[in-house]
Amino acid sequence: MKSTIHLSQQNLLSLVTCHECGYQTHLPSLPNKHKALCPRCGYRITAYRQHAIQWVCALALSALIFLIIAMPFNFLSFSAGGQDQQINILGSIELLFAQDYAILGLIMASAIVVLPACILLALLLLLIPLQFGIILPKASNLVNIIFALLPWAMAEIFLVGVLVSLVKISSLADVGIGMSFYAFLLFTVSMSAMLLFLDEHQLRLAINNTEHVSNPKVNPSKSIQTTWSLLLTAVLLYIPANLLPIMVTNTLGNEQPSTIIGGVILLWQSGSYPIAFIIFVASVLVPVAKIVILCWLNFSVQFNQQELSRQRMTWYRFTEFIGRWSMIDVFVVAVLASLIQLGNVMSIHPGHAVVAFCGVVIATMLAAMSFDTRLIWQKEVPFDE
Repeated sequence: MKSTIHLSQQNLLSLVTCHECGYQTHLPSLPNKHKALCPRCGYRITAYRQHAIQWVCALALSALIFLIIAMPFNFLSFSAGGQDQQINILGSIELLFAQDYAILGLIMASAIVVLPACILLALLLLLIPLQFGIILPKASNLVNIIFALLPWAMAEIFLVGVLVSLVKISSLADVGIGMSFYAFLLFTVSMSAMLLFLDEHQLRLAINNTEHVSNPKVNPSKSIQTTWSLLLTAVLLYIPANLLPIMVTNTLGNEQPSTIIGGVILLWQSGSYPIAFIIFVASVLVPVAKIVILCWLNFSVQFNQQELSRQRMTWYRFTEFIGRWSMIDVFVVAVLASLIQLGNVMSIHPGHAVVAFCGVVIATMLAAMSFDTRLIWQKEVPFDE
């Protein structure tokens, strides 16, 4: 049975500072399956699960094994007009580089292979010695790296993108699923399960370090200006991302460019209503909503608005959660461009909009990271307390 503890002055264990609002309070000793929430903004400071470190270690090892297995074998196959095309994950990345889509290949390699592998290896490097009572030198720095990389690892988003791709092309030709697809699915499940047990505060307690609870002083002007700059970049990139083709389909020598909106309309007209809805939400609604919400939040702290603090925190967490999922359309293009290469019979190539759209997603994610949520509460609790 899970329970929540709103922090108070009872059963004092350690003084902590909320990461999101800067509120200082005392953290009680938590029973199993309990979590501690900030009494002011509701941020989950920590959650305690018995044997969580062992679970993280086991699931990280399982995820790493499945990721390795997913690399060399057949991932997807495509057959049309008497021609066959098969790809594995590494082969698809190499193909993108070979066709001069280096940026797309680099994003795909980083998000689904390199960064997840680095996170898993770092966790195992930290946790396996910890099982024997050995704490690595600079272990705190390793924890910082792990949690800094986590938002950029997008294996689950890539998997959804693959499923969307399969629906898109299932009516055009025969599509097959290889062994690597199932291995990658198990890797994604293992890593997602691992993240349920991974808690930064508990991990730092295990290595006898709680430096993350003391937030440094901020420069409000710098935070606000950086966020505005990134949001302006996102807005400027969003224009070519929607006007230029994101994908070009060549069928028997006939090129058909497709924009993001055009792809959504085509899917809707073909009867793929759920997929059209997913692409519309992820590629159109989410980026616009995130830009609008972050503009509102940044405007509110710049002019010292004090009302609706809780509501603003809720909206910020919403934008932080949904921002990564806009990458679905990018992964759809990457999968289709690497899978469907049958010469004049049928081929798909990324359009210029895919780079601009990647820029929109990255800029909005960085804008959310640069926005200091403690500014929402700055009149209530000074940062230098």
